Amino acid sequence: MFYLLQLRRKFSAWQAFIFWLATLSPSLIVHFSSTSITVRYAEASAETQFSNRNESILTLNQAIEDALQGNPGLSEIKSRAEALAAIPSQAGSLPDPTVNVDMLNVPTRSFDLRKEDMTMLEFGVSQALPFPGKLALRERIAEQEALAAADSVEEARLRLIREVKQTWWRLFYYDRALHLLDESAVIFQQIIDIAQAKYKVGKGLQQDVLMAQLELSKLKNEKLNLISMRHGQDARFNVLLDQAPEMSVRMPSEAEFKLPVLVESALQSKALKTRPLFAQHRKMLDAAVARVDLAEQDFYPDFTLGAGYAVRQNTPGGESRSDFASVRLSMNVPIYAARKQAKAVVQRQRELLQERYALRDEHHKIQAEIAAKAAEYQHAKEELSLLEHEIIPQAQQTVKSLMAGYQVSQTDFSDLLRTQLNFLQYQTQYWQALTNTQQILAALSAEVGEELNHE
Repeated sequence: MFYLLQLRRKFSAWQAFIFWLATLSPSLIVHFSSTSITVRYAEASAETQFSNRNESILTLNQAIEDALQGNPGLSEIKSRAEALAAIPSQAGSLPDPTVNVDMLNVPTRSFDLRKEDMTMLEFGVSQALPFPGKLALRERIAEQEALAAADSVEEARLRLIREVKQTWWRLFYYDRALHLLDESAVIFQQIIDIAQAKYKVGKGLQQDVLMAQLELSKLKNEKLNLISMRHGQDARFNVLLDQAPEMSVRMPSEAEFKLPVLVESALQSKALKTRPLFAQHRKMLDAAVARVDLAEQDFYPDFTLGAGYAVRQNTPGGESRSDFASVRLSMNVPIYAARKQAKAVVQRQRELLQERYALRDEHHKIQAEIAAKAAEYQHAKEELSLLEHEIIPQAQQTVKSLMAGYQVSQTDFSDLLRTQLNFLQYQTQYWQALTNTQQILAALSAEVGEELNHE
């Protein structure tokens, strides 16, 4: 597998950095163009290959697309929003009318339908009529709740994209760290060979050989730990993509990254406009206001309007009887308003306050999170720049100098080992810092509510 990184940074700085890195990385292949530097690493050992070569490479964009299409958690929230979207028309409709068929005043001794004058068969229909304005309020409440649910889908989508990005970059880091361990193992084996050669001719110490072998064994142990963590991250990543946890994820050989300049105040303002969570809370606030209005409307009665037609049979003597028609209007009387309707108004008012406080609380939380993440991002950028332009080149030169000095017995072996280990640590820190910048950008994009990919 090749590792390729398009480095969109200052060309001259990267030329120096790549030149220094290449001296101790035999498998490093560098190609310079007028606009970019392409860095390729030769294939790592088979032990670090986590996927079958027939498996497709999973780019970051493809991972996001797969997660948005297949993640069951997101699908659940979408289904809930679709269900709520079907409620407003129901809430705004009149109750179904009632049809009744009654047999009235039937004598229990004879059950003769013709004997008594008041025996009749009645057909009727009635319709419940809420007080004017109540249906509109109920429909408005349901509409706002449905719109809030739609915003919750967008919020869940942002969270899912953030998790996919962060996990993808974590896998990317593990692959880079494992490659560095393979590179360092080769270098340590070279150091061991040099120490053994010096020991055989009486110019070195056996303890130098043993120390180098011990450090090489430590690298192997660290590699095992990284492989274990990589497999665990594979499982978590597959869950996000709705895949079998045991599936291996084959990372691409290319990764592009951007380090935009971010202004915290601009991020705060943008979050207020674009973050779906704010829109969701505002709609829930509107629904709470409508609930207060509806509770106040409950002081007014609801009505039931009905009509009926009663059919009577002729008398036993054949004399005709007149049929009856009836119209009914009934209403509920809120005589317990102090215990019911008034308390309901208080309840809805408190729920309205709850929604207002929830919106304010979310605002403060998101402000704090954006401020914290912006500071973390700036720190990670500075650390990345320091490692790239100062620490790694200096460590590279130090290792070269100590290696040359040790070969002519002018350098202490422990200093050489320590410096080489530090160099490995700095390289690992570089990839960790790079990963941190991209993970923090993913978190900030979720907090703001849109992709932060501008320069």
